[in-house]
Amino acid sequence: MDDLRVCMLGEFSISNGADAINDSDNRSRKVWLLLAYMIYFRHRSISQEELIDLLWGEEESSSNPANALKTMFHRVRTMLNQLGGSVGHELIVRRQGDYAWNPDLTFTYDVDQFESFCKAGKAQKEPEQRLVSYLQALEIYSGDFLPKLATEPWVVPVNTYFHNLYTQTVHEVIPLLEELGRLDEAAAVCRKAIEIEACDEFLYYHLMRQLLDMGNQQAAATVFESMSDMLFDRFGVMPSDEIKALYREAIRSTNEHEVDISAVRDQLKEPSSAPGALVCDYDFFKAIYRAEARSVARSGDAAHIALLSVTSMKGSKLAKRSLDRCMENLCELVRLSLRRGDVASRCSVSQFIILLPRANYENSCRVMERIVRQFGRQYPHSPALLRYSVQPLDPTC
Repeated sequence: MDDLRVCMLGEFSISNGADAINDSDNRSRKVWLLLAYMIYFRHRSISQEELIDLLWGEEESSSNPANALKTMFHRVRTMLNQLGGSVGHELIVRRQGDYAWNPDLTFTYDVDQFESFCKAGKAQKEPEQRLVSYLQALEIYSGDFLPKLATEPWVVPVNTYFHNLYTQTVHEVIPLLEELGRLDEAAAVCRKAIEIEACDEFLYYHLMRQLLDMGNQQAAATVFESMSDMLFDRFGVMPSDEIKALYREAIRSTNEHEVDISAVRDQLKEPSSAPGALVCDYDFFKAIYRAEARSVARSGDAAHIALLSVTSMKGSKLAKRSLDRCMENLCELVRLSLRRGDVASRCSVSQFIILLPRANYENSCRVMERIVRQFGRQYPHSPALLRYSVQPLDPTC
């Protein structure tokens, strides 16, 4: 059965030439769990007791668990027979009352191939030879080990091992490709790795650096924005200073030739005259705040900042889904409830910071009360409670 191939990285599939089955069909999860266990632990026979515990654990399988296990194997073999003939009975055999994956039949296994290429790369002394093996490994890794069975106790450590091995390999490959000037390949590696490990700032940093070096500033800025949203939504944190510096480089634009003041003024214009406040990234809000503080220190005009916080009606944190929906609705409401000269930014997972130039304390509080009331009218069934605090802008900062 030389054409037999088993894949467990990204999806669980088995193919034999043109015939194939995979875990996206509607068969019982236990059928795929049993099959995966037999293949992964193919180097030993497995007792009925071990398999019964795997499939049913503490729950009652039936009054006759051994018979229930036979039924499950019948379903596994029937599924495997879709690969041709009586393949199911050839692949899974009985040995003195135990079950085993037939050791006499050879097959290609993506898990073994991936690990083998990683080890081969690590053993190479020359960077280019190491890179060849590593790239072969990354080509095989389509995703984490058995993602649809990722909560199974025996899968968790295996999944973690291969995920970490993949991440380590990516971290070695990217600098090697960059040193050789193969930036397109490096960017492709980064993008694929981000789909698998979305929280690794190393990947975003290098992807942005590669895009900038290739002259694609817009794509680099887009990478930053998607990363920033992800970190904010998941953890309530901002990207590192190093990545922010790359973002500033990405959005920085200069003119190749001397221009007159009218051209510069046109470049500075806002693309559209949208009503309401300016809603911006928190880093830009800081710059605007500091500029306003300088202006207030010189003019003596009143200016205030307001912090708008979202909690549940009981004062505790909202569930993530409810919070995300609330913050999305609140962002638009804040923008339309403020003047065009006001500025707002999301400064944490559940808070907006608002800059109110030329507004005294009483007027600032009235503005915030209006936002709270308007939110209650527009979203009467929302589980969110809005709270605000107002302070004068500090002209000394």
